[in-house]
Amino acid sequence: MRGAVTDVQDLDAERAGVLVVGSITADVTTFSSRLPRPGETFLGDAFTLVLGGKGANQAVAAGRAGADAQMVGCVGDDLFRDLVREGLRDAGVDIRHVRVVPDQTGIAHIRVDASGENDIVMVPLANAHLDEAQIDRAFAELGPSTRVMLTQLEIPFQLTMHAIRRAHEAGLTVVLDPAPAHELPDEIWPLVDLVTPNETEATLLTGTDVDSRESAVAAGRWFVDRGVGAALITMAGAGSVLVDADGVSDHAPIRVEVVDTTAAGDAFAGFLAAALAAGLSRDEAIRRAGAAGALAVTKRGASPSLPTAAEVDALLASQLEPATESAREDA
Repeated sequence: MRGAVTDVQDLDAERAGVLVVGSITADVTTFSSRLPRPGETFLGDAFTLVLGGKGANQAVAAGRAGADAQMVGCVGDDLFRDLVREGLRDAGVDIRHVRVVPDQTGIAHIRVDASGENDIVMVPLANAHLDEAQIDRAFAELGPSTRVMLTQLEIPFQLTMHAIRRAHEAGLTVVLDPAPAHELPDEIWPLVDLVTPNETEATLLTGTDVDSRESAVAAGRWFVDRGVGAALITMAGAGSVLVDADGVSDHAPIRVEVVDTTAAGDAFAGFLAAALAAGLSRDEAIRRAGAAGALAVTKRGASPSLPTAAEVDALLASQLEPATESAREDA
């Protein structure tokens, strides 16, 4: 549905939900002055155990943004089950389509150094039990009230592809956060309304070394040439660049002190989807998403760092200059 991203006002006002299909994990995070070398034991400073997973984090972000957020995924029947389910509920996320399966809940082991950079090992476990039938049930029940479907690449790819096809067929705006990035078939791109890779993901997917605005624009055009409605290349402290068939627009960053970059991309994706579902313009949705991502890096942890709508409003109000530049280049 090619007009969905730019013309959401034309959709039925009752279709304002965000449906998130993706991973759910318990995040085990350690904080230390630096990361250990191979084979080294190194003393850290702090430890957290919270809800995580790219899918769950993005659903929480959408819920805190004020959207009618729905989560589709799987958790285990172990001691982490209640931790992750309650974490979703507390953010206002509907978990009717979160299935409990006879396995361990997915785990992400995250290490964060003093600069706020992190590395992550994600073990899918219960997430591998998600199947097409579960996704189909969610679309049958929730499709009529949903405007945006948001998904990632932390579940088996055939399920991501199935969810994207179902959303496209239902006329929803399809937002793909292509993380963790891996090679994808060309058939996926005409089904995606908005793709949101960072520099690393855009480099891997397009073969273009994204290290500047010019290379980000080139990567964005790679996606659009293959049928994507629009490509939003995020560049952390350098802001983001949006490329579509009409041209290029730049979106400036909000400067903050970085504490932990974990889940910044998830905050961005969830607020972006929520704003689009609410009928905001694409530029305004990107502006709110950028503020959410900026706030997320100022706190430790994944889901605990995801901001509320009020916090995003306050940050945007504090900015002397608009965070979105309206100048646009021709295609």
